[in-house]
Amino acid sequence: MPDTVPAPLRRGARRAPEAPALLGPAGTFVSYGALDAAVGRAATRLAGAGVGPGDRVACLLPRGAAYVTLLLALWRRRAVAAPLPARVPPAGRQRLLRAIAADALVAGGNARPDGASEGAPTTLRAADLASDLFAAPAEPGPAAGEASEATWPSGRPVTLVFTSGSTGAPKAALHTAGNHFFSAEGARKNIPLGPDDRWLLSLPLYHVGGLAIVLRSLWAGAAVALPRGGKERPARAIPRTRATHVSLVAAQLRRLLDATREHRGALPSLKAMLLGGGPIPPALVEKAHEAGWPVATSYGLTEMTSQVATTALGDDLAVVQRTVGRPLPHRRVRIRRASGGAEHGEILVKGRPRFAGYVEEGERREPFVRAFGEDGWLPTGDRGRIGEDGRLRVAGRLDRQFVSGGENVQPEEIEAALRRQPGVAEAAVVPVPHATFGERPVAFICGPAGTPFPPTDEATEELREALREALPGYKIPDAFYPWPEEAETGMKPDRALLRQKAKQLEAQARE
Repeated sequence: MPDTVPAPLRRGARRAPEAPALLGPAGTFVSYGALDAAVGRAATRLAGAGVGPGDRVACLLPRGAAYVTLLLALWRRRAVAAPLPARVPPAGRQRLLRAIAADALVAGGNARPDGASEGAPTTLRAADLASDLFAAPAEPGPAAGEASEATWPSGRPVTLVFTSGSTGAPKAALHTAGNHFFSAEGARKNIPLGPDDRWLLSLPLYHVGGLAIVLRSLWAGAAVALPRGGKERPARAIPRTRATHVSLVAAQLRRLLDATREHRGALPSLKAMLLGGGPIPPALVEKAHEAGWPVATSYGLTEMTSQVATTALGDDLAVVQRTVGRPLPHRRVRIRRASGGAEHGEILVKGRPRFAGYVEEGERREPFVRAFGEDGWLPTGDRGRIGEDGRLRVAGRLDRQFVSGGENVQPEEIEAALRRQPGVAEAAVVPVPHATFGERPVAFICGPAGTPFPPTDEATEELREALREALPGYKIPDAFYPWPEEAETGMKPDRALLRQKAKQLEAQARE
């Protein structure tokens, strides 16, 4: 592996300083040269605030130009950026800050330390660091000499990204410069990206997919298109920015299909629509394909710095629906066979994008194993198989499978069957304790456009009848509940919250 990788912004600023790097909400561009100067100014201010090499700096900001600039400035200061999930409550935020031993927190608005105590990180206001960043040339100061850094050491830690925590507490995954660079390079070889392109920042920056959009674009000399207010939906943002590339999760794709039902040809600028973040219902893929959208499905994880495998643009619909494509360059995928000759085994991954380890209680831990005669493989906890065509099929999580009356139940199989039913936009299945069978499945359901699923006896019985045609009886959920208001329907469902909610509802039903 090379000892260094190109610094993403500096490469673009040297080659084409007038080329657009950011497309703002008002339609104005920030050039690579202007962004480079703004990053230099922000780095100087961070230095003045005491942020230095190796510091772990948590970030809690709205998605936008200031956030992107401050991330780049942190990296110019050789600090490690740790974007915080936006919806984590204050108590949970403090747990995350302690887990990574954060040195500072950069926060937007009027944020203050949550229960400041001895050893708590310093809170820096983004308004002080990001005001007038694009108004003048870079300020002289202690960070000025760093503006000429054209390469990063490939092993330099640059991000701490919290996993989704869908099966427990989120963990902080440490990524190096080399992890991000080779992730971007492999993705670009599968889906071309160049200086004339614009990738919509459609995912949050606390998600590895959002960070990948920024870094992938800057390394390719492309522009990052910013949504208005950080929350503008793709149906409006794509035509407004004339985005050529977009990354979507299933919920976003469903909303885009709903919003463009009458005018599906209204997205002519798109060259690539990358789908991921979890299973994409085949029916949604088919509708997107019928609309003429250039769809590619993918499988990835935080620990592999985004994508592992992705279908190619132009693949047949059946390939895009049933597989997640072949492993991308710089990645390796193997299947650890399950006992008993099961069709699917655990997916293990390796390669240059593989993260450096988890940070827990301030210390790094490497969860790698020896497999297939080699050290350094990462067990993903996902079940899958590789077909004769070399394409990966993903079947679900090993740690979500449970036993009901002696039978194995995989929640993802039930969820897929539910999503095929009329009136079901999203579904999540979790187990609840049962005196006779050990555990039984129950389902939470969301209707189209976030509407509640009708909890009537008639609707429930119709759903059960439909599922009996696709699933054995022991996989039919015992109960169907409307999607809780406190459970977000975004990137991935909070399964720990849903399990807790299911237990409460089951207890209430027995009273």
